[in-house]
Amino acid sequence: MDSPTPLVLILCTGNSCRSHLAEGILRAAAGGVIRVASAGSKPTGYVHPFAVNVLAEIGLDISAHTSKHMNEFLGQPVETVITVCDTADQACPVFPGQLNRYHWPFEDPARAVGTDDEKLAVFRRVRDEIRAVFEAYATGRRDEARRREGKLLSPGQKLIHRHEEKFRPGDECPHELGMQSRQRA
Repeated sequence: MDSPTPLVLILCTGNSCRSHLAEGILRAAAGGVIRVASAGSKPTGYVHPFAVNVLAEIGLDISAHTSKHMNEFLGQPVETVITVCDTADQACPVFPGQLNRYHWPFEDPARAVGTDDEKLAVFRRVRDEIRAVFEAYATGRRDEARRREGKLLSPGQKLIHRHEEKFRPGDECPHELGMQSRQRA
C-alpha cells in the first residue's frame, strides 16, 4: 500500500505574503511529490495583491489562495513545518505526524514603504530569495522520491548496467565513455 503524499505546511504570522509566495513556488517546483499548504499564527484574512502579482510575473497563479489559521491543520498529519518568520517560529505548535521542522526567515515585504514601484521591488527581491531556497528544497524532495522509487542512486551507490553486446577485455563501456566526455565538457 502506498503511503499518502506528505504534507508540508509553511507558516508565517499573517499568511498574506511570505508563506503564500513560498507555497506557490514550492508546489510548482515539487512536481506533486508533496502536498503544500500555508497558514498563519494571526492570519490577516487576505492574500496581499503584490504577492499575487509578483508570482504571476514568473507564471504562478495564487489568486485563489486564502489566508488560513494554522489551527486548521492541527487535525491533519503534517510531515514538515517550515516557518518563514520569527513570530510564527515562536508560536508554532507541534502538528500530528510532524517529522521535520525548519525555520527559514525572510523579510516581510508587506512592511515595505515608498511608492508602489518601490514596494514591488521589495516583493520581487523577497520572492527571488524565497524561490532560491524553496526550489532547492523541492529538488531535494524530488530526488528523495526518485530514490524511494529506485529511479535515483543513493550517495555512494554505484550504477550497475548490462549490455547486449560483448566487450573484449580492456574495452571501456560506451556509457562510461559518455559520462567521461560530459564531465570534461
